[in-house]
Amino acid sequence: MKFIIQRDRLVQSVQDVMKAVASRTTIPILTGIKISATNEGVILTGSDSDISIESFIPLEEEGDELVEIKRTGSIVLQARFFNEIVKKLPMDSVEISVENGFQTIIKSGKAEFNLNGLDPEEYPHLPQIEEENIIKLPTDLLKALIRQTVFAVSTSETRPILTGVNWKIENGELTCTATDSHRLAMRKAKVKTDSQGSYNVVIPGKSLNELSKILDETQDPVDIVITENQILFKAKHLLFFSRLLEGNYPDTSRLIPNESKTDVIINTKEFLQAIVRASLLGEGKNNVVKLSTIEPNFVEISSNTPEIGKVVEEVQAESIEGEELKISFNAKFMMDALRALEGTDIQISFTGAMRPFLIKSQNDDSMLQLILPVRTY
Repeated sequence: MKFIIQRDRLVQSVQDVMKAVASRTTIPILTGIKISATNEGVILTGSDSDISIESFIPLEEEGDELVEIKRTGSIVLQARFFNEIVKKLPMDSVEISVENGFQTIIKSGKAEFNLNGLDPEEYPHLPQIEEENIIKLPTDLLKALIRQTVFAVSTSETRPILTGVNWKIENGELTCTATDSHRLAMRKAKVKTDSQGSYNVVIPGKSLNELSKILDETQDPVDIVITENQILFKAKHLLFFSRLLEGNYPDTSRLIPNESKTDVIINTKEFLQAIVRASLLGEGKNNVVKLSTIEPNFVEISSNTPEIGKVVEEVQAESIEGEELKISFNAKFMMDALRALEGTDIQISFTGAMRPFLIKSQNDDSMLQLILPVRTY
């Protein structure tokens, strides 16, 4: 194998596939990146057996020559070293060649590295996915769906299914739901799909976080293919595979209250900033903050840690309807929820001090956040 490649494109592709490479793994070859030179261009692959990422660098793009292939072939190189080497090479182009056995020579300008490669035949094959029933999503929408839900997944392995985000597709609508059983985030969006079929899958939160980091804003729509145990996201020159979590996601629809006793409409930014300030003296490991409604249209946000001090702040609401209310909640959950919502004003609907409450943008029904209060009174 021998090829010459533009360094910056190589660096970008290596960074992308590194997101899937395992730092610690029981399968040693997965600490490497597989590099394949074909007549079409160069393919880099990284995998930790949960996530696999394949990045393709074509021979040329928009008239720029990116790769010149001298000999086709493939090799696996230690990801950590290869990544650091290509970032620090002196010139704009790099020559990579594999000589006797798996000895790999990386040349750029006057710098020359010799790396011991590994046998590419031992590298696991990526799942072969039949590309039918493709779902299309614009990149910016996909990133928003991830950002607005993935923070609410559980970090505890006691219920592995809750460490993922539930994606349900029915009648051209995608519903993404995440919950750690103390809070819930949900976002809906219309999707274009080839099939009339419905899907109900759970994608690991970690996979979605990594996917979101790789996608840049300008790309064309992402094609999504779902199979029984894998999901494939296909962007320009990039394939991102993730395994799906096994098991049934709990039915969350019954958690969402239908009626409310107190409704508050308030400016998102002012409310968020007050919560941030109150959280500085939040109580205990749950960072508990209290909210109470005051006549005519004020919300009082307070927190109190006996050994440190207390903070009280009043925020003007646009309107408060219903019963008087005092409630306590985890400040971090509230901050996460408010940052996920778009729009200047939010509506918070309470059904009592010990019942979950709903937060949504005033003019947007596609998104909602639900938080369980904390018992302090």
